[in-house]
Amino acid sequence: MTLTIIPFAEGERHLDWLSLCAAFQAGHDRPRAEIGDTFLYRGEDTLLNRAAWIDGLGIAVKSATIFPGNATEGVPTVNGGVSLYDDASGVLEAIVDFHLVTKWKTAGDSLYAATRLARADSERILIVGAGAVGRSLWQAYRAAFPKAQFAVWNRTRARAEEMAAECGGIEGSGDLEAAVGAADIVTSATMTTEPILKGAWLRPGQHVDLIGAYRPDMREADDEALRRARIFVDSYDTTLGHIGEIKTPLESGVIARAHIIADYYDAPRFQRQSEDEITLFKNGGGAHLDLMTSRYILDAWRAAQ
Repeated sequence: MTLTIIPFAEGERHLDWLSLCAAFQAGHDRPRAEIGDTFLYRGEDTLLNRAAWIDGLGIAVKSATIFPGNATEGVPTVNGGVSLYDDASGVLEAIVDFHLVTKWKTAGDSLYAATRLARADSERILIVGAGAVGRSLWQAYRAAFPKAQFAVWNRTRARAEEMAAECGGIEGSGDLEAAVGAADIVTSATMTTEPILKGAWLRPGQHVDLIGAYRPDMREADDEALRRARIFVDSYDTTLGHIGEIKTPLESGVIARAHIIADYYDAPRFQRQSEDEITLFKNGGGAHLDLMTSRYILDAWRAAQ
């Protein structure tokens, strides 16, 4: 078996957001993934390995180095790659660019949830956070909601205006409460540790997509938002006990375990039930989604050759 190496630009050329959603659906029709994370440290530097094995789909090991000091040398602080192994033989099939997998996994995860939880007639989408993930979300959501109008809010107004200009047709917003109230879909990708999205701002029929929080001390939405919404996660295994967005309100009794309606492995329950309910999705990522994304990228690469 010839080893395939897939760089970012060359790999992305063959990808499509809705096809990735279909790959997620097919991946979750298989047996539940075995997953495991390991961390190694040297001072401020970190090596993170995330591994997943899905019977019939193969094995992926996503390795990331996080070296904060690189910024002073003009070198990216996060580097890495994804090693993809054949399911039948364990032979290394491909090495895929870390940033390519991460971009498409993260935004695709949120998009897949929105295709099941957001109202199909959603016309206004608010992106909270004007970083790289915010730009990826703009690309992804347009695939399923091509007629929607977009707005972006960021703590630093200048960054929101910069993204609005870069992504043509996006409106920069300076009032978060008003922007949330006007949106049919709110997708948030910030690094905040204190909730910035208030449940009191939400209205019936909205879909809230939370991406940014990934540590136990991080949250983007307050308790009231969780109380008012029907809550969904991409994976019970990678969210309930690990991410503050869900972990903290569960431990404090704000919500009970029964409030978490479904993850992707429970497809019949993972859907909107009425036009006026508020749905809330926690995007936790997870190595199994890296595996599904990497396999999709490799399949698309091979099909294009």
